[in-house]
Amino acid sequence: MLRLPRIRARSLAVVGLAAVLLLGIGGVLGRRAPAPAGGEEFARVERLAATIDRAQERLRLVPGDYHTWAALGLAYLEKARVTADPTFFAKADGALNRSLVVRPDGNSQALAGLGALANARHDFAGAAQRARAALRLNPYSAEAYAVLADAETQLGNPDAASDALQRLLDLRPGLTALTRAAYDDEQHGRIAEASGLMRQALDAAVDPADIAFCRYHLGELAWRSGDLAAAAREYSAGLAADPSYLPLRQGHAKVAAARGRLDEALASYADLTRRSPTPGYFLEYAELLDTAGRGEEATAQRDLADAAHRLFTANGGADDLTGAYIALARSRPADALTMARREWQRRQFADVADLLAWALHTNGMDAEALEYARRAEALGARNAGYAYHLGMIELALGDRDGARRDLGRALSINPYFSPLDAPAAARTVAGLGLS
Repeated sequence: MLRLPRIRARSLAVVGLAAVLLLGIGGVLGRRAPAPAGGEEFARVERLAATIDRAQERLRLVPGDYHTWAALGLAYLEKARVTADPTFFAKADGALNRSLVVRPDGNSQALAGLGALANARHDFAGAAQRARAALRLNPYSAEAYAVLADAETQLGNPDAASDALQRLLDLRPGLTALTRAAYDDEQHGRIAEASGLMRQALDAAVDPADIAFCRYHLGELAWRSGDLAAAAREYSAGLAADPSYLPLRQGHAKVAAARGRLDEALASYADLTRRSPTPGYFLEYAELLDTAGRGEEATAQRDLADAAHRLFTANGGADDLTGAYIALARSRPADALTMARREWQRRQFADVADLLAWALHTNGMDAEALEYARRAEALGARNAGYAYHLGMIELALGDRDGARRDLGRALSINPYFSPLDAPAAARTVAGLGLS
């Protein structure tokens, strides 16, 4: 039986985020016309549409079938994920709640589904509450434990997340559990262990989409360690399995930019944002455009990121983390700080601590920023971005030795971690007397 390493209780309960398994910066710009789908992508959307049609037909015949109402809600939630369209959240919500109306007692399936929906909307406290309610009804619900593990991770409760993950491994030691266990290891700096678990997940994967998912995260582990060749191999292998899995194309674009093929990277991001108009991709594209000296186009991408984020929140999402990222990118440090503080009140998670530290720094509040920059690294994640922010805050406070150490550490972890910040780190280190 697989066992997670036990995590010693800490006074600081935070977990880092790189590319979390169920999350990411959420939202789309629904007013843009969707790009024509490729073969695999189109087939996946078509399969989901057929599943939804079958469920709707079943419910027309048997409106009291609470299992099918719950399944319909989960299909809508999956469609929101696949199409990057949060307007499907409301449909998922309606179907899952209808399942509870039809069967208000003993309906763990609908409760777990509502927990998954809450996670997708970044209501992590609500997700944990729904998952626990489902587990009170069915202590053997692997789905509820997956929801709970994800929610506790984001809330900054690593011991509770690991406990839920261990139960998930005990109940269903397959792809869902293995990928989450790999993520847990990564956030504690156990990169070799994370890669090993993700390889096990890949071995268990049969569906092309699952293979692509595993290959992407193996590529991300290599990317975040600065191994461009290994990252490119994993991204390519993933695309061979499922050419429609867009994060793999983002991975290739990052590698192209790191290798100096800026035109190729820009073309890839132009296509990526057209096919999946999410705030994260818009902001990454804007950074590359800034690197290329195309400032007006970069500003336009940041505006699109803001519009996509507003659409996400209009459909029930709560995401001040993304809002703060966008505010910083648009040179609104006071707004960024307000949103970052608000997000920290909701969840004490490593990415939130890191962003709050940087927002404080941009507002000239470096003494307070230092506390949160250290919190971001509390679990031991090897994150170049965290180390860069810590080093720059230390430099602002006059700690040149600390800045040398942590900026150098950022570059040693991944010298390509950001098209703007990595060169800034290298210049700063050189100016401090290191080369």
